[in-house]
Amino acid sequence: MRVTFATEAAPGHLNEDFVGATPNAVVLLDGAGTPAGSESGCVHGVAWYAQSLGSALLAGLLQDGKPLTEILAEAIKAVASLHDFVCDLTHPGSPSATVVMLRHTAGTLDYLVLADSVLVLDMLDAAEPMVICDDREAQVGAAYRATMNALPSGSPEHAAAHRGYVETLRDHRNRDGGFWVAAVDPLAAEQALTGNVPAEKVRAAALLSDGASRLVDRFHLATWRQALDLLDGSGPAELIRHVREAEYSDPHGSRWPRGKAHDDATAALWKFS
Repeated sequence: MRVTFATEAAPGHLNEDFVGATPNAVVLLDGAGTPAGSESGCVHGVAWYAQSLGSALLAGLLQDGKPLTEILAEAIKAVASLHDFVCDLTHPGSPSATVVMLRHTAGTLDYLVLADSVLVLDMLDAAEPMVICDDREAQVGAAYRATMNALPSGSPEHAAAHRGYVETLRDHRNRDGGFWVAAVDPLAAEQALTGNVPAEKVRAAALLSDGASRLVDRFHLATWRQALDLLDGSGPAELIRHVREAEYSDPHGSRWPRGKAHDDATAALWKFS
């Protein structure tokens, strides 16, 4: 088995993604950025949160046998304790992150996906890959994107609309009927998509933050099959290069309306055969 990965911050910004691996697991997180002018109640910031939670998850994955949901719940609780009494953990804008976890144990691949990062499994017995993505945030957000999408990216009006969009979605975060992310409530772990597949049936697995998966699911410039082939043939950094090329070709979001003209992009490829 071999793991390769690449991560790149959005131009001019601090990278709020996290990726790491143990001998039998890979973890990827995408921190939910706080738009300029919006409060979070936290003195540490989103990058700190993603790095702290990611590190706690890697440590938890070294303990064999625990369910992934339990590892995630314990990690969320541990990180919350790090900024308890320092930050306002009741603030609706407290730092949060998506989570993808993949673990190889006794011939089985266990997975967990929480929020909109993507896990793509290249199955040996199927022409098309298995794609696992928690799209509840996108479903909720669809009702609120119209104003933001109608404005050119990079304009003050778009920035204000994006800030309003993010703050509106906070009212739907980590509650029934809304969407779930890792933040301060360990119960969010129980809302993750989980499952397992026989390891012998998987050729490779790709873990993608939404800044990397946008080549497929937002820009529609590649299929999941083509993205896997690109990762396998040229590596994660090349996939990210294709994403940046697309972003720069549409700086104002006229072809692909989006909240961020550029986003942190992280991709990992775990090859099993």
